Amino acid sequence: MVKVGCVGCGGIMQEHYRWLSAMEGVKVVGHCDIDQKRAEEGAARYGGEAFTEYEAMYDKTRPHAVYVAVPPYAHCGMEEAAAERGIHLFIEKPVALDRSMAKRIAAAIQKAKVLCSVGYCFRYQDTAPLARKLLKGKAVSLVHGCWNGGMPGVWWWRRKDKSGGQVVEQTTHMFDLMRYLCGDVAEVCATASTGCMNNVEEFDVHDSSVVAMRLKSGAAGTITSSCVCNHGGKVELQIVTPEATLSMSAGTLVIKEGGKSTEYRSSVNMYEEENKAFIDAVRTGKRNRIRSTYADAVKTFMVTCAANESIQSGMPVKP
Repeated sequence: MVKVGCVGCGGIMQEHYRWLSAMEGVKVVGHCDIDQKRAEEGAARYGGEAFTEYEAMYDKTRPHAVYVAVPPYAHCGMEEAAAERGIHLFIEKPVALDRSMAKRIAAAIQKAKVLCSVGYCFRYQDTAPLARKLLKGKAVSLVHGCWNGGMPGVWWWRRKDKSGGQVVEQTTHMFDLMRYLCGDVAEVCATASTGCMNNVEEFDVHDSSVVAMRLKSGAAGTITSSCVCNHGGKVELQIVTPEATLSMSAGTLVIKEGGKSTEYRSSVNMYEEENKAFIDAVRTGKRNRIRSTYADAVKTFMVTCAANESIQSGMPVKP
């Protein structure tokens, strides 16, 4: 029986509850949230005990693994405390709010040698490894991604000192998918706009941004973000090679080559797959099904930090 504790019982944790509760041999033993009512609701629905302090939950319930699903600003020691106790970790993206926080958590995980999976769920569509296989050995010339949509409703998202802004908190999925399929980033240059969301209280993140990148492979990349699209949006990553253009979105991969277009639809639920991969790793000790380790996720996080730094300085920044 794999015993699981949960830190942060808000929106994305509901998705993890859904799949954890359906797995055989998994028991949720603890729910921790600064909002006691939310922790109690989790315990009432899925079993286990409610807590408002994560160390108390760790010590009383003794979980084998902990899910951390808190806003970027709220990473306040729960990962280090779990690692010190030998508890394996599943951490939702983004992994931190600033570079020093990410490095501190990474060091604790490495020192304790615990398993850690990060919730970059797009990697767990079966179209992602298919795209990776199709790109193997091919020269990528251009990568273009976008996350254009509306503003999430939670209060902390619209404050840069709490969320890091859209690039760090949301569009990070596209930066990560780009890295997974096309390799690491050498340099970032970015710009952004403001002024369209002045009617929103305490809004100080960018309305929209454009991030241009030079990949280590030599490919050029751009990823755009916008949170002003209340009329609908688009989330996609497009990869251009001399032989074909691949377009990937949630659940779909479209390949255009030789005058024809082929569409592949993912046959799996990406949230289910990332949860199964992590629990299987905890159960068996085999890490090969985990597609995003903490060390790798930090590389994605550093690219998004570089984007924010470039927007502020007006200069190119290395991740």
